[in-house]
Amino acid sequence: MKKKIRISAVSYTNTKPFLYGLQHSAIIDQIDLSLDMPADCAQKLIDDKADIGLIPVAATLSLPQWEIVSAYCIGAVGAVNSVFIFSNCDINDVKRIQLDPESRSSNNLAKVLLKNFWKIQPEMITDAADYGRSTDLDTAFVQIGDRTFGKANQYPFVYDLAQEWMNFTGLPFVFAAWIANKPIPADFIKEMDKALKFGLDHRTDLLKELSKRPDFDLEDYLMRKLDFDLTEDKKKALYLFLEFIKAL
Repeated sequence: MKKKIRISAVSYTNTKPFLYGLQHSAIIDQIDLSLDMPADCAQKLIDDKADIGLIPVAATLSLPQWEIVSAYCIGAVGAVNSVFIFSNCDINDVKRIQLDPESRSSNNLAKVLLKNFWKIQPEMITDAADYGRSTDLDTAFVQIGDRTFGKANQYPFVYDLAQEWMNFTGLPFVFAAWIANKPIPADFIKEMDKALKFGLDHRTDLLKELSKRPDFDLEDYLMRKLDFDLTEDKKKALYLFLEFIKAL
């Protein structure tokens, strides 16, 4: 029996079109699919517990060998509406930033923007007990994913990090890409991309399956805010982001 290809992906809403495609295509019989937190997807590739991962791009810096194996990604051209710094004061007055324990990439994006775009040096807090909120006037926090849904009107200062990256570089942003830690057969990659495209083409069917939220427009998010094609501009942004991280 042919060995199944082990794929790790995130269970956030932004990945659901891809999961829908994989689960509704014949490729499901060729793969062993696990759903993990972003940092764990990356760790599985590092530990060789997965062959392909939809991983935060910053995590590629921890891989001895990696290559992009798909024409698709989790990206945005401007605001993404699920990766934020929430703050009680203007970003220029922030003294402390609580980082999100679930995401290395977005923490790094925040650090890159703080240093190079806003040119400020707040204290970074990695283990705040209740990191996803702040009552402190000059403490802000990074938060990503579904936990941010409906939160944008709860804080006086809200910074969408994909939009801020575009303000800084003029480029779109790639949050996660399909990365392999070893050579993958070309025919498998072709089949996988076909399945991913099927999921993207059936987002309206997927939306019927998702629970509606009174505080967040899921249709706008999946159909317009997220941008799933790994374009040349997005690749350029990905490599530029890695250079910025190395220089932190």
